[in-house]
Amino acid sequence: MELLDIARWQFGITTVYHFLMVPLTIGLGVLVAGMQTAWYRTGNPRYLKMTKFWGKLMLINFAMGVVTGIVQEFQFGMSWSAYSRFVGDVFGAPLAMEGLVAFFVESTFLGLWIFGWDRLSKGVHLACVWAFSLATVASAYFILAANSWMQHPVGVEVVDGTPRLNSIWAVLTNNTLLAAFPHTIFGCFAVAGAFLVGIAAWQLAKNHRDSSPEDEDRKVWHGSIRLGAWVGVVAFAGLAISGDFQAKLMFQQQPMKMASAEALCHSEAPAGFSVFAVGDVSRPDCESVKSITVPYVLSALANGDLHSEVKGVEELLPEYQERFGTHYPDDPRLGSLAGQPVDYVPNLPATYWGFRFMIGFGSVAALGAVAVLWLTRRGRFPKGRYWAPLAIASIATPFLGNAFGWIFTELGRQPFVVAPNPDPSGIDGVWMYTASAVSSGVTAGEMLTSVIALTALYGVLAVVEIWLIAKFVRGGIEGVMPPKPKDRDPDDESLSFAY
Repeated sequence: MELLDIARWQFGITTVYHFLMVPLTIGLGVLVAGMQTAWYRTGNPRYLKMTKFWGKLMLINFAMGVVTGIVQEFQFGMSWSAYSRFVGDVFGAPLAMEGLVAFFVESTFLGLWIFGWDRLSKGVHLACVWAFSLATVASAYFILAANSWMQHPVGVEVVDGTPRLNSIWAVLTNNTLLAAFPHTIFGCFAVAGAFLVGIAAWQLAKNHRDSSPEDEDRKVWHGSIRLGAWVGVVAFAGLAISGDFQAKLMFQQQPMKMASAEALCHSEAPAGFSVFAVGDVSRPDCESVKSITVPYVLSALANGDLHSEVKGVEELLPEYQERFGTHYPDDPRLGSLAGQPVDYVPNLPATYWGFRFMIGFGSVAALGAVAVLWLTRRGRFPKGRYWAPLAIASIATPFLGNAFGWIFTELGRQPFVVAPNPDPSGIDGVWMYTASAVSSGVTAGEMLTSVIALTALYGVLAVVEIWLIAKFVRGGIEGVMPPKPKDRDPDDESLSFAY
């Protein structure tokens, strides 16, 4: 394999893995803050139990997310040094804001929340969890600001072929960012909602199926499953609305990405949305693909009307070649691609099916949430033998939807790591080939060794996280609540619990 291919696999594996933890931390953090707020306002011990149980699982996930996220910082310098030099003047500001403003607040107030249960007043302690949870949202905003600039460069001027930041405000208000941020946050809530539903369903099936509706622990799990289902439904509605806005921007800013998402070889007016394709969607055989399409929908998705034209891959290709050239520069740092023709069409199977898997898994999660709301109405709980396993399995659906969404987003802009701007709202002349971004002082063998090592390490970490979460899930509420007064050692202040 070429160095470039290995480097892309490395970053892809670590990024997708890391983003399994990120949405759960963000979504669950806000929900836990809401649970503690309910306890603060009502004094109902049910909400305290919910806060303690789901907060414990959030902490485990947050710790793993921090560990896996640090690796990506190293990769910028070790595997993608040319890219880091190109974007460094732009990325320095939002990444510094993420580290100093968001992550600093996260870590500080999370520590206060963990150790402040019996040391801070209830109001101050509640403020700590809200500061932490909102800081995770802010952290996502700054990271997405950097990623959105790669999708749609703004706020810079070109000096000696390199972008130089001249407006941080433009970067932080990039229209691509304003579309991507709510879509990502709704995806986080979809993940957190499914997490609550799956685990609460298992707890109800395991211990409380035949218990009285007045049982306090049953109320905790029933309240959790209803909360998770409502969050899932609202999140899907938000995903649909924000996704429509984001798709319209993509058609303007990265038309090749969206044509590839539809395996649309030739321009159509009006254009139908391909629901499912039979055959090989990869070039040059995409014209032989037989698709099940919904008429007019793609035109509406792209431009907001039913009859507009949507350009296909074959019509866009000469436009890209005319604007950016037909061949890579004859630069030895590009390896075997030096002087070779540039293929401006991304991997069609990955973009086509990634787009559909993103929508499909998100829709399954939403339908599952609606079903849960119906089945658990008025305090009910289904008693079928397959109910709990299905609920546990459903936890994976929004995770997979998020993962495929990012795979589509990142692979769809290839062969660019910083995508050019056909849209006039961006800065012309700012773009970078992915092949030009990889570090030149690293060998393919060294890169492959790091991929194998990181993949093995991440596999171990996955086992550790699942084991820890399973341990505390099996322990239930009793495993996270402090001992009752009669079971406590009066000399052990570490077990004190003022509330």
